[in-house]
Amino acid sequence: MSAVSRRPKTFKLRALHSQKKFGVAGRSCQEVLRKGCLLLQLPVPGSRLCLYEDGTELTGDYFWSVPDNTELVLLTKGQSWQGYVSDISSFLSVFHKPHAGLIQAARQLLSDERAPLRQKLLADLLHTVSENSSAETRAEDPPWFEGLESRFRSKSGYLRYSCESRIRSYLREVSCHAPAVGAEAREEYVRVVDAMGQKLRAAQYNGGYFDRGARAGGRLCTPEGWFSCQGPFDMDDCVSKHSINPYGNRESRVLFSTWNLDHVIEKKRTIVPTLAEAIEDRSGREIDWEYFYSLLFTSENLKLVHIACHKKTTHRLSCDPSRIYKRPTKPRGKRATRKRP
Repeated sequence: MSAVSRRPKTFKLRALHSQKKFGVAGRSCQEVLRKGCLLLQLPVPGSRLCLYEDGTELTGDYFWSVPDNTELVLLTKGQSWQGYVSDISSFLSVFHKPHAGLIQAARQLLSDERAPLRQKLLADLLHTVSENSSAETRAEDPPWFEGLESRFRSKSGYLRYSCESRIRSYLREVSCHAPAVGAEAREEYVRVVDAMGQKLRAAQYNGGYFDRGARAGGRLCTPEGWFSCQGPFDMDDCVSKHSINPYGNRESRVLFSTWNLDHVIEKKRTIVPTLAEAIEDRSGREIDWEYFYSLLFTSENLKLVHIACHKKTTHRLSCDPSRIYKRPTKPRGKRATRKRP
């Protein structure tokens, strides 16, 4: 069937970055392009049509296989379109550096809104765009420090303290297990815990994990302060893509306190009992306490997880038997002394 005898195809057409759509019909790609340029007052030379969905350019060969009412974007010379992702990217850029007009409009909508779902969406939007994550000191962002002791003068300082407090509590739990260790091994257990404590103090209780100003390998966040959930203990990643920036505002700071530093190999059920048992059964062997230190207090065995990803079931994981004791060092043989002639 020739193109002349065919019924014209209909399309929904719009210009780049415009939400207004127009109905256009034609029997060829060139006809639709000419009508579209006339309607949108755009030059025909250098212009082309692309599918809104994925950015595929509409050509003569492809024209008749496209369903009626397909949405098209009319591009002029130098313009590009990658499909939905272009719209999403433009949408997100608004929230990256929101202007006062956007915040004011959202607040006005929220004050008049009664539908619970729309209230939540607007509240979440305001929560995001109102963040002041670039501010660091109490003077720059007083509301962030509400409820905190006056000694905390910076956001990084408080969050570092927050992480240190968690790690200190782990050390206390390990220390409190001493009375449960056999009398003969208790002294050695206390010595090992003291050695761990000294190493932790030297490392400032690994408080850098929450400090966005710490070196790249020593923190769990971006330089801007964004933390991403590392997923449950039995998964490599967080399916829900939970993320939070406790540096942004007071609410985010409070919510971040519900996130957990979860031990993959469990602290109470596995690591501490294994350490105590190893000390009791050492039979002259030297405990590799630094291995237990890494399991108890470092990101080698700790995962930062959103409360919804914190599984409280038994992990059923054990310590590595080959790393519990230090490998004995082979004594060096004495060199034979040369006799002088």
